[in-house]
Amino acid sequence: METTRKKEPRGIRNNNPLNIRKGNNWKGERPSQTDPAFEEYVSMEYGIRAALRLMRNHINGYKGTRPKMNTLRKLISVWAPPTENATNKYVDFVASHVGLLPSDIIDPDNQVLMCKIARAMAFVECGVWIDPEKFKSAWYLM
Repeated sequence: METTRKKEPRGIRNNNPLNIRKGNNWKGERPSQTDPAFEEYVSMEYGIRAALRLMRNHINGYKGTRPKMNTLRKLISVWAPPTENATNKYVDFVASHVGLLPSDIIDPDNQVLMCKIARAMAFVECGVWIDPEKFKSAWYLM
């Protein structure tokens, strides 16, 4: 079974489908962290929960302490900076899958929209579609 797990995308193995880098203490982290760079969670729902919370923080500007990243273009540009990613393609993919323009304002309290955005971002990050029910369950863990 271990060889099968090694073939899965890193974000899936870590239950961290939006590939959150280490740096915070998150609810639902695995007690033993073996990945040197990315967080690992006890379940996919906890990894998605952390991503949704982080997305909301970026969108809201960390309660006024940072600029609001409240459009898909702004959010994804900080999530997947152009120095490391094909950010424009990432933005275009997510926008087309959620029905927004890259410059549309994101309502961080809109569960359906936030889950759609997170699910499309997870696909870009991991290359696989995750069951939408996991995103809904994660929302209720927040």
